Amino acid sequence: MTAPQPDLVAEVLRDSPVFDGHNDLPWALREAGLSTLDGVDLTTQPRFHTDLHRLRHGGVGAQWWSVYVPSTLPDDEAVTQTLEQIDLVHRMVAAYPEYLSLATTVDEAHAVVTSGRIASLLGAEGGHSMGGELDGLDRLYELGVRYMTLTHNDNTAWADSATDSPRSGGLSDFGRDVVRRMNALGIIVDLAHVAATTMNDALDTTSKPVLITHSSAQALTPHVRNVPDQVLARLASNGGVCMVAFVAEFVNESFRQWVHDRDREGPPPPVTVRDVADHIDHVRDVAGIDHVGLGGDFDGCPELPDGLTDVSGYPRLIGELVNRGWSKEDLRRLTGENALRVLADNTGT
Repeated sequence: MTAPQPDLVAEVLRDSPVFDGHNDLPWALREAGLSTLDGVDLTTQPRFHTDLHRLRHGGVGAQWWSVYVPSTLPDDEAVTQTLEQIDLVHRMVAAYPEYLSLATTVDEAHAVVTSGRIASLLGAEGGHSMGGELDGLDRLYELGVRYMTLTHNDNTAWADSATDSPRSGGLSDFGRDVVRRMNALGIIVDLAHVAATTMNDALDTTSKPVLITHSSAQALTPHVRNVPDQVLARLASNGGVCMVAFVAEFVNESFRQWVHDRDREGPPPPVTVRDVADHIDHVRDVAGIDHVGLGGDFDGCPELPDGLTDVSGYPRLIGELVNRGWSKEDLRRLTGENALRVLADNTGT
């Protein structure tokens, strides 16, 4: 394999910086007892996958920060903790104004990136964050949330998760009302984590393009969290984007089998940048070049591929795609332009 063309990689990331769909640093901070931000320096922080220096080194221009809370929480507690996580992101941005600035629209994101900072957007990971009431969506929107994943690992009362036993058969009637309210407000419907039946019901219901913020291709790795080709093919008519995750178990079938082998021995199979690139190629081939993006899931998963173990690794992935013959124009769609289009189509600016 020939070496990547560093000048082309740098040019792509300069013209269209990475707009990543999902990063769990806020929850990692909470889990580590650092949600006050006291005693932690986020400019250089090797204990996490993410810090501000490595985001810049990785060519990240915009990041959707997940305001995740566990899907096992009762509705009222889920709302309270989600509000706390939203506040944490706001305080994180305020603490590092030379690196970060909040954004809720494409115009705001462009202005932040032009200023040399990283546009910071909020995504709620799971419909439990709205507390079971449509009015809860209005509150999330007012606080800057611009996507909501319909479920996390557990079903909601109105939507089936990919990792729970079916309850609604996809979306219930109330679940369809949730999608319609999200469309009306300008909150993007995120189909990561949901069952294929929920994906299809949401695509049948939504009037706006969706995101799948951190999932990979089920045809290559048959993990329940990945997206079947039948759904990928529907993104072309919807206008949505599948943002490929870097999670080792999602992108390498040998690794997935090793994880689930109770009698496993020895080290895990290697997982590399090439595995992620294979999933990106597959999503492009099935959905189309306008419907693929990047959603690393940094600080939200235990194992990542060699070369993509932190947020500085995006240039290696872009270099791998350059070696595969991806054009500059197609790489720009992948890194940021596709995600920005979905944001614009949902928010109007």
